[in-house]
Amino acid sequence: MSNWPGKYVIGLTGNIATGKSVVRRMLEHLGAYTIDADALSHRAIAKGAPGYKPVVEYFGRWILNADSEINRGKLGELAFRDASALEKLEDIIHPLVTQAVDVLVKRAGQSVVVIEAIKLLESGLRRGCDSVWITYAPEEVQIERLMRKRSLTREQAIQRISAQSPQSDKVAAADVVIRNIGSYDDLWKQVNNAWKQTVPTGPTQPTIIRKAVAGEFSVSRGKPKNSEAIAGLINRLGQNHRKVTTDDIMAEFGDKAYMLLQIGNELMGVAAWQVENLVARTTDLYLDPGIDIDKALETLINEVERAAGDLQCEASLIFPAGSLAGRGSVWKKLGYEERTPDSLGIQAWTDAAFESMPAGSVLFFKQMRQDRVLRPI
Repeated sequence: MSNWPGKYVIGLTGNIATGKSVVRRMLEHLGAYTIDADALSHRAIAKGAPGYKPVVEYFGRWILNADSEINRGKLGELAFRDASALEKLEDIIHPLVTQAVDVLVKRAGQSVVVIEAIKLLESGLRRGCDSVWITYAPEEVQIERLMRKRSLTREQAIQRISAQSPQSDKVAAADVVIRNIGSYDDLWKQVNNAWKQTVPTGPTQPTIIRKAVAGEFSVSRGKPKNSEAIAGLINRLGQNHRKVTTDDIMAEFGDKAYMLLQIGNELMGVAAWQVENLVARTTDLYLDPGIDIDKALETLINEVERAAGDLQCEASLIFPAGSLAGRGSVWKKLGYEERTPDSLGIQAWTDAAFESMPAGSVLFFKQMRQDRVLRPI
């Protein structure tokens, strides 16, 4: 049993470029509450957070940027070059992350929780898990992904892979092994089957979060089987420079969730959004110009917020472009204000904005929670 009564906890780990985060998001689609423990470790050493002062006192102020935030690149270079420095850094961060995970699990409304952590097996988090899932990919696949997604050279990719413990060690410790060597569809089937066979209670919430009727509109959570309809709407509206395929949308489900706006059975709008590090980011909005745009936008964003609230988000960032960015009265009614990424004040929120903001879009911001995890002290 896990450390948390009433919760079934899946520990998710795997080596670099094996698809841990994609699998975590898939489990979120299936109804789990998911936690990225590695992202929490970044929060733990943000300026003012509990780990900031001990890290600066031990490693020195030379690791700080001009804004006094810790430069994670400098810190990582030092820590991974010196085993004793890495051990000290982990001694500072790991207890804070464990405390934050405990808070998030206890206040989660879902009965199934997934904890993704690169060092799950080496840390105390493993003891709190009912089941350990491992993602696996052949080394050549890892190398190709690192070169393509992170722009590393082949030598750099091999160096990062070699720095980690062998995948065989993790596979040997696993209750479930997800082999990420094929298509997104194949990966989804593996995860779905493992969920049905492993999780004792089945889905903790329906894939359709709720049916929200506002006049003639209804909103539901998108599923991979809706990929063809989503691609069709995007292509019909002609907002992309190239034609989007069903396979493109299927692959996007590894990064994003979709909220679907319908009139009857006809798809009239889509919001693509994701939650990372307790920040909701709505990066794509598509609305048919023939509908009441203000009402449609309000209906769609309200449902994104409800779903994000279920995932304990602290802030919501929305990046509309074109005419949607100019709907000032709607954004104000919804409680959003136009901001720039560097004006948000919280490092995790600023990082999220810079990471997610599409070219040509505008940032609208709304704080959703006051009780932040790893808040400044």
